[in-house]
Amino acid sequence: MKTKVFQVGIIDTNCYLVTDEDSGESILIDPGAMSPRLEAALKEHNVKYILLTHGHYDHILGVAQAKRITGADVLISGEDAPCLYDDELSRAGLHFPEPQEHLYADRTLSDGDVIPLGNKEIKVIATPGHTVGCVCYVFGEDNLIFSGDTLFQLSIGRTDFKGGSMSQMMSSLSKLSKIQGEFAVFPGHGPATTLEFEKQNNPYMRNL
Repeated sequence: MKTKVFQVGIIDTNCYLVTDEDSGESILIDPGAMSPRLEAALKEHNVKYILLTHGHYDHILGVAQAKRITGADVLISGEDAPCLYDDELSRAGLHFPEPQEHLYADRTLSDGDVIPLGNKEIKVIATPGHTVGCVCYVFGEDNLIFSGDTLFQLSIGRTDFKGGSMSQMMSSLSKLSKIQGEFAVFPGHGPATTLEFEKQNNPYMRNL
């Protein structure tokens, strides 16, 4: 797998373009906004899916444009799917004078779902806490986790927004802590980290 990161939007959301070099198929994760660099990259890749870790505005405002460019299917959890057409749920109405461009998911996801990419598989792990419908995407064969706003380097996503829950967040972190192996973790904001580092050093995971 080849991973490119693009920092997009007003709070520098990490948007990831992940390519299976064997098949040439790509996925786009969390296009929170469009940029000239990202648009150019999308036109050069065979993007099969747009995967969303959750439905907050800073992770979805570039989805409609990305879909027009690539024709890719939009996938998000069933719980957060309404964020794609509800400015209040996505929190876009709190930050932007114009409403977000609304659309509907091509497919909604549940815990344990598997998404094919070339000859590989992406596993969906439900990790509510930041929102009710947060998910992480796990590439087991390549030891990659895209954690959205669930797990950051030495921190976690905030739980005080509508739909957030600290008890659910801790349950989600416990679920992630049970994953075995040397996994790189690519979060929705901030630098990449590793799952083992977070297990040992993240104050929210250390004592699970």
